[in-house]
Amino acid sequence: MSLGDEPGYPETGHTRTRLPDDPYGGASRRGGRSSSRSLVTVVGVVVLLIAAIAFANRGDGDNNDSSSATTTGGSGSRPTTSPTSATGTKPVETKTNGIPSGFAHTQQGAESAAANYATALGSDAMFNTARRHTIVQAVADPSTVNKMQGGFDADYSAGFLKNVGLSPDGTAPSGSTFVNRTLPVGSKATSYSDNAATVEVWCNGLFGIAGGTSTNPVTSNWFTVTMKLNWNGGDWKVLESSQKTGPTPVTGDNPVSGADEISKAVREFGGFTYAR
Repeated sequence: MSLGDEPGYPETGHTRTRLPDDPYGGASRRGGRSSSRSLVTVVGVVVLLIAAIAFANRGDGDNNDSSSATTTGGSGSRPTTSPTSATGTKPVETKTNGIPSGFAHTQQGAESAAANYATALGSDAMFNTARRHTIVQAVADPSTVNKMQGGFDADYSAGFLKNVGLSPDGTAPSGSTFVNRTLPVGSKATSYSDNAATVEVWCNGLFGIAGGTSTNPVTSNWFTVTMKLNWNGGDWKVLESSQKTGPTPVTGDNPVSGADEISKAVREFGGFTYAR
């Protein structure tokens, strides 16, 4: 679909454009209706794009909403970006049991920790008892590790695993691929102090079993994870975690991929270390 066909764009069929005479001496080039429509469509799209770019780059003088534009401080100061912009701080370079660790003792560090912990706690490894315990031990605060581990063990019961089509050790049937990934879209700290932080992480998730005989195909969902963090032992640790549905955007019209393509993608595309 061309830009001119998108809803909201003006109809161009009612406009006629007279082109200049042929510079090489030919007859006046009065194109037919189809060429006129094509030119006007292109011109209209260009004008709309220029207008969109101008709108996106408006300064504070055109918009009093502080979250939609950048502002410049005093002489020599760096621009202050909107709250949803990435900080530019590099991800951590250390890991504990395969999970990013050693986050900065700052609000940005707390948000980065929450995003990475949401990914670990929302991974397929949580469906295996031994791997789940390793994850919880790595991310949980010592004061709550036993409580958190017990809660997750109850959630991932043998009955639950059976209902979703997995074996007791969390593996998919032969010839199938189990998919459970959490993909942070953004984060925000709703409270922060030197020793405690509450961070919300907006996520997209993939869950299901890719296989020719699967009755639980891979689907996507949207949810927000809320984590209460504590600064302990030189890193941010999880005191408690909860989850709620949404915000959920409208589903796109992408064609659905087959089980083989999904399985191949899961094997070939690795995850990320997330930084706020």
